[in-house]
Parts: sequence; C-alpha cells; structure tokens
Amino acid sequence: MEKVNPNRCAALDHACFAHRYWKEHDVGPRSKCNGHVLKSCLNFGNKQSIIFIRDRNAHGQEVSAYIDYAHRLITDFEVCFSGKKRPLPRNTDLSFYNWDTNVSTSNSSPNFQVIAEDACGLLFKNKSDRKIINVDPKAYPGDNTTRTPVETDLFLHVVIYDHVVGRGT
Repeated sequence: MEKVNPNRCAALDHACFAHRYWKEHDVGPRSKCNGHVLKSCLNFGNKQSIIFIRDRNAHGQEVSAYIDYAHRLITDFEVCFSGKKRPLPRNTDLSFYNWDTNVSTSNSSPNFQVIAEDACGLLFKNKSDRKIINVDPKAYPGDNTTRTPVETDLFLHVVIYDHVVGRGT
C-alpha cells in the first residue's frame, strides 16, 4: 500500500488516531466495542469527512461514491484497516453511481443527509450542525468545509471533504 503524508488529509489523521485508540484499548473488529465509542473516536476534533472515490469494480465497471468515512469505518472496519482489500464504492454509501449501467443510489447516514433534488446539484447536510456541503468542484464547498483532491495510484480519482462540526462562520 502506498505511503501517504499524514498531513495530506484529515481522514488519514482520523484513521491514525482510531488505530492508536483501538490498539491502546484492545478494541478492534472482533472485540465487543459498541458503535458509540467508535463514533466518538472517529469524530475526534469535531471533524467529519466525506470521501469521493471513483474507480473500477471487480467487473471492470467504472463506479463512484461519496462515502461517510466515519460510518464506513463503523460498518466495515476490517476492509479499511487490513490492507487486504481497497474500500470501493458501494450502493449503500451516501451517493453511488455505476457509470456503465447508469445505476444510482443515495442513502443518508448517521452523520449526513443527502439532498439530491436541488438546482445546485448534489448536496450533503451535516446532521450535527445542519451546515450544507457542496461537492461541486467549481463551487464553494460550504462553511467550515475544505475540499482536498488526493493524488494516488490506488484509485482513479479521490477527493476528501473535511467538515468541522459546530464551528461558527
């Protein structure tokens, strides 16, 4: 797996913090850790992240998704940290699109509500502070949100949207 500069994105900071926490507290995918402990660990520093990934699935089809990072870690810890499989887009993510079959799905998560019926395009509303995150690359991402494109050989395209929850504008 390619090494990435930890200062490059807050999502990696979340992962490093979570890994240290789980190691120190003997918590992991096979332990009896409840989701509340894990969720508070992942929202360390009041940051929540949405990761956009575009890549090819096992059938060679181009797929993309906006992924609630904290929610994905809770539901699929082993894939995210084992390094055996890459975390690919799924139809259970916030927003999923298969470019070859034109299949599209959207699902709200515990952290974000999907707003797909807007003239501005696809938006996400943080459920904690009700701030809107605009994922249009040509638009302002929203209050307390940063957009970070990530260059990597692991996926076709990756963008991370870090949202600081509860901070004033």
